[in-house]
Amino acid sequence: MRMRLQLHYAWIVAAIAFLALLAAAGVRSTPGVMILPLEEAFGWERTVVTSALAINLALYGLCGPFAAAFMERYGIKRVMLIALLALTIGMGLSVWMSTAWQLVLLWGLIVGIGSGFTSSVLGAVIARRWFKERQGLVVGIFTASGATGQLVFLPVLAQIAESSSWQGAVTITAAAAALVVVLVFLFMRERPSDVSVLPYGATEPQEEVRPTGSPFRSAMQGLRIGVKSRPFWLLAGSFFICGASTNGLIGSHFIPTCVEHGIPEVTAAGMLAVMGIFDMIGTTMSGWLSDRWDSRWLLFWYYGLRGLSLLFLPTALETGGLALGIFVVFYGLDWVATVPPTVKLANENFGAQSSIVFGWIFAAHQLGAATASLGGGYLRTWMGDYTLTFVTAGVVCLLASGFVMGVKKK
Repeated sequence: MRMRLQLHYAWIVAAIAFLALLAAAGVRSTPGVMILPLEEAFGWERTVVTSALAINLALYGLCGPFAAAFMERYGIKRVMLIALLALTIGMGLSVWMSTAWQLVLLWGLIVGIGSGFTSSVLGAVIARRWFKERQGLVVGIFTASGATGQLVFLPVLAQIAESSSWQGAVTITAAAAALVVVLVFLFMRERPSDVSVLPYGATEPQEEVRPTGSPFRSAMQGLRIGVKSRPFWLLAGSFFICGASTNGLIGSHFIPTCVEHGIPEVTAAGMLAVMGIFDMIGTTMSGWLSDRWDSRWLLFWYYGLRGLSLLFLPTALETGGLALGIFVVFYGLDWVATVPPTVKLANENFGAQSSIVFGWIFAAHQLGAATASLGGGYLRTWMGDYTLTFVTAGVVCLLASGFVMGVKKK
């Protein structure tokens, strides 16, 4: 008698979401390799380009809670299709931009909103809706998709931007987002009941609450629930620091500071890609650990070790070689390993409203990223290098490791 293995449809949904998050990560990684080419092509100052990037990062976070509310009200598939189309249009039209306001409109507003609706909140909603077991692991895999997107796109984009044109690099990311639109349209499903299965690991039907009210009202209700809670402020504060020390600082300014230390742009992009490899490993492992260990202690070590690595970075840049390689590996393992335990703590503290409340916590993450992206550009202009920026980020990461220990574990 033959045994037939049947793949649970939750894993198909997870695979489609992974690809969508991967494509969105590719779009978000584009500005990191475009700062210098855009400065050379249009004569813009560093602050002009980073201001558009700061708007992008802020919207990427601020859209999170509304994305969760819209997904609950109108469906995951519909929201994903609109968001991916926005990414395709925003990146595609930027090929013809020639002024700073067009950069702000396309990369800041349109791509920022599209990215915000394909953020970590999407992974949190799918994990909670489709998985009764392995939620931490699934969130870790979704979070790692950002690292994989960086791994896939960054070296290619940097090579094209350097050898050909920045327009060619932008076109590739737009095409990738367009391809995922087709996959989402064909294979994405809303709920396990749509394909007559239970959530993965569930033994009995789960109660499904389908909101009928305004998504904006639901999002604001989630914020009201959050601001009355001490765990919300501790998680949001630590996540603000997380965003500032990753997407905002290293994601935006690592390549320019490497170039200033005599490291070619393509080589610097390759180091970010290596970070992506180790981040994929570290974040997936973090999801696995968050299913088994106290998430507060995981976050304590993640933030503390990240702070030490950022304090070490100025020395590594001056020394180069092995020291810089150690930073790349060490920092890569920690890049967004904070997400799975943060989602776990949000789920434990906020229950049915956890997706929307986590959306606001994630908004704090991206506000931190926007602050570091813009502030890093101004500090670079004022001080002449990034040393003070890296040291400051390292110190506040050490502070964040203390914040998270005050979160109650239920």
